[in-house]
Amino acid sequence: MSAFSKDFTIDPKRLRVLREVGVRGTVTSAASGLHLTPSAVSQQIAALSRDLGVPLLEKTGRGVRLTGQAQVILTHATVVQAQFERARADLAAFGDGQIGRVSVAGFSTGISGLIAPAMRELRTTRPGIVLTAVEMEPPDVFTRLDRGELDVVVAVDYRKSPPRTDPHYYRVDLLADLMDVVLPADHPLAERSSLDLTELAREIFVTASPGSSCSEVTLAVCAAAGFSPDVRHYSSDWHAVAALVSVGAGVALVPRLAQPLECPGMVIRPISGQRAARNIFAAVRSGAQDDPVVSATLEALREVAGRIAQ
Repeated sequence: MSAFSKDFTIDPKRLRVLREVGVRGTVTSAASGLHLTPSAVSQQIAALSRDLGVPLLEKTGRGVRLTGQAQVILTHATVVQAQFERARADLAAFGDGQIGRVSVAGFSTGISGLIAPAMRELRTTRPGIVLTAVEMEPPDVFTRLDRGELDVVVAVDYRKSPPRTDPHYYRVDLLADLMDVVLPADHPLAERSSLDLTELAREIFVTASPGSSCSEVTLAVCAAAGFSPDVRHYSSDWHAVAALVSVGAGVALVPRLAQPLECPGMVIRPISGQRAARNIFAAVRSGAQDDPVVSATLEALREVAGRIAQ
């Protein structure tokens, strides 16, 4: 079959596989994200290429990239997928949006600071909506959103998240979560009421796990301030980060959603001058925002974020 055949059809599952390869850059990485074998991914891409009659991948170094033809077909697929989501939303709109299930995923402090309070709010205003929450970060969380396993994602803007202009997603900006400096209580700068980031250029840093959104944001804000932080300690638990700081292992940048941190031997100081924050947003598949239950969930997240920002 070719694109010129009157029997021209496209398997949406194969398009999702193609898009995942394009996002991740290698067949092996895409296979891991899709819970398939690399052979199965290669077979799906080869079958789609035969169906369309055009090449879809080209090698680049150790990875692969999408051909121009692949980019064209994915552009059309995005429009088609959004229309399917709108059709699903229109069907759901026949109800009043009072009953439904929504699966939401986010990073740990996004769950505690935004998702859980939104869940509490919906239990009061729309008790028929049942939310389920799971902790997950990009890129896996967007792979599951694409597959329809998740309905709403709460994420941080950083290199592993889709760009703001990605047409596959409808995005709601929620919160600029400011970051503060955590210092040992006996640190020479601990008596200051606020600190400039450049004053930490020679310090040892404690951050969240390597590659996580908070770790990446820490690196980015320090780079913007003109230095690369000397990171020697990592933990995915903010209370563990605070404990390391309290014993003099280093300093840390901690978002306010992770506070308060009750740990003797440390102090928290705001950053003056250059703003340090992680930008948090919610995303759904494009078109799904018209589903009344998904829309109610997004609105609850907006309201919670608005109260935090006040």
